[in-house]
Amino acid sequence: MLGKIIIASILTGIISGFFIAFYELLIVFVTYFIYMGNPFETIPTLPIWYIYAVPTVAIFIVNYLSSKDKHIREYGINEIAESIVENRMTLTIKTLFYKIIASTLSLSSGFAVGTEGPSAGIGAMIAYHVHKVLKLPKLLIKMMISLGASAGVAAIFVSPLTGISFAVENIAYQFIKQYITYLILASVIAFAISIDFLEPIIFYHSKGREIDNNYLISNLIFIPFITFFVYLYLFLKKRLLHFIDLKIFNNYHKYRNHIFALLGGGVIGTILLIEPQAAFSGKEIVMSLINQEKHVPLILIFTIVLLRIIGTTIAIYANAVGGVFLPLMSIGALIGYGFGELMTIYAFPVEAFYFAAIGAAVFMGVIMKLPLTALVLSMETTFDYNVVIATGISVVLVAYFSSFHFTIRQSYVNKPK
Repeated sequence: MLGKIIIASILTGIISGFFIAFYELLIVFVTYFIYMGNPFETIPTLPIWYIYAVPTVAIFIVNYLSSKDKHIREYGINEIAESIVENRMTLTIKTLFYKIIASTLSLSSGFAVGTEGPSAGIGAMIAYHVHKVLKLPKLLIKMMISLGASAGVAAIFVSPLTGISFAVENIAYQFIKQYITYLILASVIAFAISIDFLEPIIFYHSKGREIDNNYLISNLIFIPFITFFVYLYLFLKKRLLHFIDLKIFNNYHKYRNHIFALLGGGVIGTILLIEPQAAFSGKEIVMSLINQEKHVPLILIFTIVLLRIIGTTIAIYANAVGGVFLPLMSIGALIGYGFGELMTIYAFPVEAFYFAAIGAAVFMGVIMKLPLTALVLSMETTFDYNVVIATGISVVLVAYFSSFHFTIRQSYVNKPK
């Protein structure tokens, strides 16, 4: 049995690595095809009607696919595993195909969702079918699905430790202690394959173990600063849009998805016209801000922050297929970069891109309730104690302050309507 589990881990890692690399490259190809080149360069040259039509048509297709198979929007790893064990769900090859198509359309058309949710789902589906092929005991389904999700996240982030910590924070710790070795095996193999095709998020300005007290002092000021934006995001998502969904559209529940699809297409189209950088997954923004030394105007930074907050929340309610990990990181990176610029002007001589790295990890960690993943992510991408220490302190305190007015549950996408 032990040998079978090792083989299952290796197969899941290999297949997930190639599948996720194909998935990411497919998104890039479709994006360039739809927008006739690099969207950040071509969008200003395209007709306005076309900019609105692309996300609107895409989200209607995604909603249609979701109506055909509701499981393409399932990303809660525990929920998936328990549903399969209780015979309430079957992950078919058709579901895997639909999930890739729906997610690719959502991301390539400009919706501010991430690739990690679908990647975890794709990895989980692959592991589920490996489990069936090898005829492993039913009691190992949850382990295999968790193993696959870990491999999927490790591959898409080109980051094995992030994938492992993602799985740890999604599954009971006692369960992890029993099966952590197989999670590590699958994640590392998937990472080893994906790194040949995909580009990891890397911080090129690391000071390593050198501690700069200016960053520690500045971080204390950063905590209330980023908490304000966490409140803004949660207010828009949990209070305003949730109210609209439940109250205003309550009498039109039959047409709810169509209304939000139109609203989502219109909002994303407008965002693309105003500033294309505020749309899509946000990976490019994160990589640019944490490594870019040239000055970025503050007005542009906070304009994109506001647009990305609106775009991310609207994408969720419009039923775009994707996660929120990367979009939240991009919002946090923008907030951190803007804060760093303000500190340089008015207080301490700090580098803005340091706070971009801190903000990216903290904002994601608080909203998704993944403090350990946030800390591991900051360590693995920067290898800088200034970033790791600040992230560890901030992610706990900002989550604590946010809990005064909001209940944050561990959730990665909205539930299917």
